[in-house]
Amino acid sequence: MKLHVDKGADALYLRLDDSMIIESEEVSPGVVLDFNEHNQVVGIEMLRLSQRTPHLNLTELQYQTA
Repeated sequence: MKLHVDKGADALYLRLDDSMIIESEEVSPGVVLDFNEHNQVVGIEMLRLSQRTPHLNLTELQYQTA
């Protein structure tokens, strides 16, 4: 799994695996899902990141596993 934050594009991209992207679909304004040949979600893009989370600190990202 890979996470990429592009400050210039104000976007976040989460890639779940390296399979080829066959199709993309905007499922909500500024939220795009990428699908592989088996119709599985393999990527998630969020645009206008700063508008969604105005207090976001892009220099420090935290994650939690359960």
